[in-house]
Amino acid sequence: MGPRGPRSETEAPLSDNATRYATIRKNSASFAVPPNLVDYHTACSAFSWDRARKDLSGLPSGGLNIAYEAVDRHARGPRARRVALRCIGKAGERRDYTYGELAAFTNRFANVLQSMGVKAGDSVFVLLGRVPELYVAMLGALKAKCVVSPLFSAFGPEPIATRMEIGEARVLITTEALYRRKVEALRGRLPKLDCVILVDADEYGERTRSWRKLTRAASDAFETPATHPQEAALLHFTSGTTGRPKGVIHVHEAVVTHYATGLYALDLHDNDRFWCTADPGWVTGTSYGVIAPLTHGVTNIVVEAEFDAPTWYGLLAQEKISVWYTAPTAIRIMMKLGASAVKNYDLSALRFAASVGEPLNAEAVVWGMEAFGLPFHDNWWQTEAGGIMIANFASMDVKPGSMGRPLPGIEASIVRRKADGGVETVAAGEEGELALKTGWPSMMRGYLHEEARKKCFADGWYLTGDLARCDEDGYFWFVGRADDVIKSSGHLIGPFEVESALMEHPAVAEAAVIGKPDPIAGEIVKAFVALKLGFEADEAIRKELLGHARKRLGAAVAPKEIEFRANLPKTRSGKIMRRLLKARELGLPEGDLSTLESDER
Repeated sequence: MGPRGPRSETEAPLSDNATRYATIRKNSASFAVPPNLVDYHTACSAFSWDRARKDLSGLPSGGLNIAYEAVDRHARGPRARRVALRCIGKAGERRDYTYGELAAFTNRFANVLQSMGVKAGDSVFVLLGRVPELYVAMLGALKAKCVVSPLFSAFGPEPIATRMEIGEARVLITTEALYRRKVEALRGRLPKLDCVILVDADEYGERTRSWRKLTRAASDAFETPATHPQEAALLHFTSGTTGRPKGVIHVHEAVVTHYATGLYALDLHDNDRFWCTADPGWVTGTSYGVIAPLTHGVTNIVVEAEFDAPTWYGLLAQEKISVWYTAPTAIRIMMKLGASAVKNYDLSALRFAASVGEPLNAEAVVWGMEAFGLPFHDNWWQTEAGGIMIANFASMDVKPGSMGRPLPGIEASIVRRKADGGVETVAAGEEGELALKTGWPSMMRGYLHEEARKKCFADGWYLTGDLARCDEDGYFWFVGRADDVIKSSGHLIGPFEVESALMEHPAVAEAAVIGKPDPIAGEIVKAFVALKLGFEADEAIRKELLGHARKRLGAAVAPKEIEFRANLPKTRSGKIMRRLLKARELGLPEGDLSTLESDER
C-alpha cells in the first residue's frame, strides 16, 4: 500500500509521540559504563562489515562457525573459567557452566552426532524448555555443521510435526514426556527422522536413545571442521497467515551481525550479566538468548520458569543483571501491577533495558523511567533479518514510541512500490514501506523449499512489509503491517497509532485495532480492549474511551466501536494477533494458529 499523502487542513492530526512525549535526554556524564557507541554518526561512518568480522576469531581450520565464536574462542583464552551459562530451574536451583565446561559438553554432543552418522547440513531439531541440554544441543550441533532448528516446547503436536516435516528433521532432542505426548504418534509423518534423543530417560521403546548414555560415552575433544560462512546454520519458522509456516534459513555468517548488534544495540560489556527473557524457540531467544551474549563472553542468565513479575524482579536483583532484554507483553503486565511493586528490590546493577517482539508503546517507555529509573529501549527486526536492524542506543536520546535509528552497517529507508516492480523513496515524515539495503550478514538466505519471493526484494532492497515513517532526525516510527492498515473514508490509518492512544488511558492494559467493513466509509476502526485490574467493562467506560480516542486522534481516525476482552489473542512470543481478531470478526478462515498462546474469546 502506498504512503499516506499530505493531510488536508480539515483533517485531524494523527497521534504524534514525538510531540506528545518529551524526548528522554541522555547525559554522557551520568553513564556508569561508557557506551560502546558514543557518537552515532561517527560510528556509522567508520563501520564496515569486513572490519566487524575481524572482531571475531575465525576457525583455525578456516571459515566461520557460530558455536566456535560463541564458546571455543573464550574457552581457549582468559575467559575459560568465567560462567558462560547460569541456568536457574523452576524451583530456583542454579547450575553454572563455565566457558571451558560448555566447550567440553558441546564437544561431546558434536561427537555423538558424528558417531551416529549425522552429516553436515542435516537438520537437528531441539524440543526442550530452557534447560542446560537445550543450549548444549544447539551449540554442539552447530559445531558439527548441522542445521539447528529450536522449537517452542509449548507447541502442540501438529505445529511440531509440520515444522519437522518442512525441515526434514534427521534428529530430535527432547524429553520423554514431550516425545510421548507430542511426537510419538506422528512419527510416521517424519520418514527422515532417524533418531530421537531423550535428555531425561535411559530407555523408552525401541526408537529412542539416551542423552546421558550417549554423551557420557563420547569424547570431550572435538575440532570444529572448516565451515564456510555461507553454510546453512539456523532454521527458524514464521507463522503463515493462511497456510503453513515458512522456514527461514540463516547461515554461519549471521554471527557477525549477532556480535555487532550485541555490541551496539544491547551495549554489552565484558563483565555484564545479561538476561534475555525470550525462549530459543523464537528467533530472539536464539540470536540474543544464546549467540550474541556468548560471543561477547559475558555471563548469560537462563531462567526456566515462565513469566511472573515478582519472581523476575527478584532475579534481576539477586543475579545483579546489568543488561535486560524483554518483551512488550511482559512490560505491559508489569505496568498493571504498578511501579511501586519494583521499589522493594535493589536493581542498582541494571544499567540498560531493551524490548522487542512488537512495537513498544510510548507509555511503556516512559513507565520504565518511573519504575526502573531508565527507559525501555525499543528496537526493531524480523525473523528474516536475523538480528536487530533499528534500535534506541544506550548513548542516544530516546523519543518514546520510536524504533530508533538503524544500526551501523544497516541502511534503512521508507519507500513506495512502483508499478514496474521497483521502489522509490519518500520524503521525511511520509509513511511508506520500511526497506533495508541488502547485504548484511544475518539476512535470510531464503525460505526453505519455496521459490525466492520476488515481492520481498526490489532494486537492491529487502521490503519488510512493515509500514513506517522516518522523521527529520532519522528516527523511525512504526505504523503497522501493510496488510493491517485500515482505509477509512480515504484515510490510511495505522493500527499502532490508535492502539497507542488508547493505551494512554489509565484504564487500558492492552488494545488491538482492526478495520471492519462499512458500506459508507469502506472500513471503520474497531478496537478490542483489555482493561486493567479494578476497572469494569461497562457502557460508561466504553463511552469514556471513545471520547478519549476522538479527542486524541480526531473523528476520522478514532475507533467507532470498542469491544472489551478479558485477554487478547497472542502468539507464544507475545505478539497480539490482529489478523485472528479480524478473521473472527468477519467469519474468515483463521489461518495458521500454531503459534497461538492466549485466547479468551
